[in-house]
Amino acid sequence: MVEVERTLTLHHPLPDVVAYLADFSHAQEWDPGTVSCRPASAPVAEGAEWVNVSTFRGRRTELRYRLVRFEDQRLTFVGRNRTATSTDDLTFREEDNATLLTYRARIDFHGLARLASPFLRGEFERLGDAVAHRMPQAVDSHLGPGGGSTG
Repeated sequence: MVEVERTLTLHHPLPDVVAYLADFSHAQEWDPGTVSCRPASAPVAEGAEWVNVSTFRGRRTELRYRLVRFEDQRLTFVGRNRTATSTDDLTFREEDNATLLTYRARIDFHGLARLASPFLRGEFERLGDAVAHRMPQAVDSHLGPGGGSTG
């Protein structure tokens, strides 16, 4: 299992940020590893699913993500395929007219892939840094310039 966590300040109202991030198809805008992410069901609500294609270490992989928690201040997505289960947990709170987002990503590998997880921590940390850099830009691009975003 590998886990990364980043805290970001997004200079937009909390409900707008949650609404944008609840649609996981936007992951291709803020997650540098995502090649494509298309809805597999509609509407965006608890139980909605997306098919996410991403690349990691030069390999292309597909996971089917489900929105398992959709609350005013928390979103949880769980993606699965035969080699891994990926959980993206986002918690939000209002702070100084902005939204403070804590982003946690956890990857649980299955089978023989489990053996590689200790060696992949550094790469997942770099990916976490890249998400922390791109997500504020994606939110600003979608919602319009806020007061500037920091990560």
